[in-house]
Amino acid sequence: MKRDIISVLDMEDDLADIIDLSIKFKRQRYQDYEGTYNRVLGMIFEKPSTRTRISLETAMVQLGGHAIYLNPNDMQLGRGETVADTARVLSGFVDVISYRAFKHENVLELAKNATIPVINALDDVEHPVQIVADFMTIYEKKHRYSNLKMAYVGDGNNMANSLMLGGALLGTDVTIGCPRGYEPRKDITEKARAISRDTGSKIEIVNNPGEAVQDADIVYTDVWISMGEEKLKEQKEKVFGSYQVNSALVEKASKDYIFMHCLPAHRGLEVTDDVIESLHSVVFQEAENRLHTAKGILYTLLS
Repeated sequence: MKRDIISVLDMEDDLADIIDLSIKFKRQRYQDYEGTYNRVLGMIFEKPSTRTRISLETAMVQLGGHAIYLNPNDMQLGRGETVADTARVLSGFVDVISYRAFKHENVLELAKNATIPVINALDDVEHPVQIVADFMTIYEKKHRYSNLKMAYVGDGNNMANSLMLGGALLGTDVTIGCPRGYEPRKDITEKARAISRDTGSKIEIVNNPGEAVQDADIVYTDVWISMGEEKLKEQKEKVFGSYQVNSALVEKASKDYIFMHCLPAHRGLEVTDDVIESLHSVVFQEAENRLHTAKGILYTLLS
């Protein structure tokens, strides 16, 4: 039976195992692996990408396979062919599909109709591949998942949704600090809280960024204006002005906190240079780990 990774919850039983495998891949970067040789990854990207596209493509090559970048404007998908028909056609050509989409329902539709694995490479609800790299980085720096507090400061977007689910699954406390009206999705928050009751973690939503960061072991932020929200730029910058991660805010965190950002960073908006360039920052280790976790995810789905 084929397996998809559309949500963080699709790794509910083996998220830690995928991270462990990714750490192994990092240590043995250029080793040959059985099960993925000559396989082909088709990558559909409706939105721009640096880390996701390059990490998946490089990962597939290093695993002995191939990757094909598919811009919807260069496909019949861009001329009205349905997502379902595209899924059926690609299932006969490639071995696995990654899809970066504006709409979560289109990723679900692709996965429903594909007979091969589908990876959500980011949509408006979740970013599961980023979560694997994030918690791999946390494990490398902190050597554990539990008894840690992550503070996410900013918009309750797809990253906030995914971080709550990842933290709940692995036993990490997650506090989301966001303005009123910009909280994460209620259904995902409720699901994360239900899982956290079994793993012993705590999921909190607060509206005060200082309260969120207080004694945090991990301080995380993301852009305020997600792709497709450019018309809201002026409005959201006004609302989020007091949610900037700066030196004054991180003083409230634990002394050995780490700073994380999924990138790209809009320096001077959601984070200041002195924080992202500090010794506490692990953003580029986190970015590199996108490659190793892409290999971990692909290998898990294909082998």
